[in-house]
Amino acid sequence: MLVGYARTSTLDQTAGLAAQERDLHQAGCEKLFVEQVSSVDVTARQKLNEALEFIREGDTLIVTKLDRLARSVAHLHELLSMIQAKGAALKILDMGIDTSTPTGKLMLNIMGGVAEFERSIMLERQREGIAKAKAEGKYKGRAPTAMRQADKVRQLHSEGMKPNTIAETVGISRASVYRFLE
Repeated sequence: MLVGYARTSTLDQTAGLAAQERDLHQAGCEKLFVEQVSSVDVTARQKLNEALEFIREGDTLIVTKLDRLARSVAHLHELLSMIQAKGAALKILDMGIDTSTPTGKLMLNIMGGVAEFERSIMLERQREGIAKAKAEGKYKGRAPTAMRQADKVRQLHSEGMKPNTIAETVGISRASVYRFLE
């Protein structure tokens, strides 16, 4: 059986998720596992875990791109070991890699290493860019939104408004309201 796994990091990436689902159906997947969750917390990826539980000997788990499946080469090897222990294979559509062949296994290891290297370089450049922007006074991080509302919270409370209502009115958490009132 061909089993598909699709993932996007955020809920607003619906077009990307729809494209993955389309590609997986075109590849012949009979069953899809789809989720919208960050790959950073691999324990939160419930549908991936379900897909790994579902596959059986002779099945192939198909993903559209390597980064939809694994966060690092180590994570990729961990997942590949789980897949192979079940007698199944992994296929990555955009790379044309199929681990049911020796060449596919070799290419997956090479491409996984290159992808991890590329991500490391991108993160390094990002950190350098942030450091440069901070040094130039252009990057200050996210402004604390609740702190901006402290005076308004105190004013509404002095007018007799209850904390729950203040939180809804101002658009901050109830905990922030209580923090300002202490």
